[in-house]
Amino acid sequence: MSESQERQRVVIVGAGMAGVQTAVHLREEGWPGAVRIIGAEPHQPYDRPPLSKAVLLGKAEGSAFDVDFEALGVDLELGRTVTGLRPHERLLDTEAGPVAYDRLVIATGAEPVALPGSEGVPGVHLLRTLDDAARLRPVLAAKGDIVVVGAGWIGAEFATAAREAGCAVTVVEAAPRPLPGALPAELTEPMRAWYEAAGAALRTGVAVASVERGAVVLADGTRLRADAVVVGIGARPATGWLAGSGLALDEDGAIRADERLRTSAEGVYAVGDCASFPSARYGERLLVHHWDNALQGPMAVAANIVAEGLADGGEAEAAVYDPVPYFWSEQFGRFVQYVGHHASGDLLVPRGDPTGVSWSACWLRDGALTALLAVGRPRDMAQGRKLIQQGVPLDPERVADASVALKQAVR
Repeated sequence: MSESQERQRVVIVGAGMAGVQTAVHLREEGWPGAVRIIGAEPHQPYDRPPLSKAVLLGKAEGSAFDVDFEALGVDLELGRTVTGLRPHERLLDTEAGPVAYDRLVIATGAEPVALPGSEGVPGVHLLRTLDDAARLRPVLAAKGDIVVVGAGWIGAEFATAAREAGCAVTVVEAAPRPLPGALPAELTEPMRAWYEAAGAALRTGVAVASVERGAVVLADGTRLRADAVVVGIGARPATGWLAGSGLALDEDGAIRADERLRTSAEGVYAVGDCASFPSARYGERLLVHHWDNALQGPMAVAANIVAEGLADGGEAEAAVYDPVPYFWSEQFGRFVQYVGHHASGDLLVPRGDPTGVSWSACWLRDGALTALLAVGRPRDMAQGRKLIQQGVPLDPERVADASVALKQAVR
């Protein structure tokens, strides 16, 4: 790289997994210029999955990343909120003044959706940050009555932790079943038994009418005692600060990145929960709100930034980002994993009994595996992930036979 490119500044907005990994991979790729991370929270950058598990239950004080920013030559600026972007001037607006950049990486993640009407009500909590977990730890320690609004992934994980702590837990879901929108009814209906076995009450098909101090009132008139209310009804990209920037966004507020995770503004990239990207593998644009996406995407961003900075002005081979999405969830004594992406038209093929302790389910499109859900079946997960990447046709009858290894179902 030329001397001028060594003076180029990469600024990363967001100090979560995606932002930190982008900085790490930039140095691993040999980027010689300045790298600066700006994070809104005052804490050292940390991993989020432990917040709903070990940190929440007091088994760990925190989950800071094991990264030596000083040794990497990365300038870490915490407790600074970014308020706007002026891409034509290559300037970030912050509450402490503007910040200039040559390359910008937006990794601001997602923010939890608040329950309408619950803002400012004492005892209502969200679970996204280290401070959120810190506020909830004494709530669990008090072993009171807790109402969880939302039977999605985060709701189930929090309910699991609260029951382990000895709290009385009621989970309320407006949809008719757990995990609405994520999985089909034939897979999620049996999950009701998970709540019951754990001693948590699950109320589905009824919305929350109002929340007040000490109680949650449901639409059917039921009044639930609540020493605390935990809201887990989804998350949205944290991109409100980009209003007026001209950056292209999806209808849900996600930044529209291309296959190299470049945005509509020159020199600006977006990665992680805040950005959607086109998937040639699945033939649609994906928005993935999971840890693995924040871990994998930064490799492509770093490689492309370095490639664009070649001294001869040329361009190395593009690092196209088209992952096989993956996530996991620990709930009610079960390890649940999902890999890939399924659509409504894909063929669902169960493997084993969903009412059992361990089972899996596959989705096929034109005979090839597109996605797999595994509950206590790590071998299915490992083999299924490889089969999705290979795109090979499978025999549906052999896929349905849980005694047959998935790799043996290849036609």
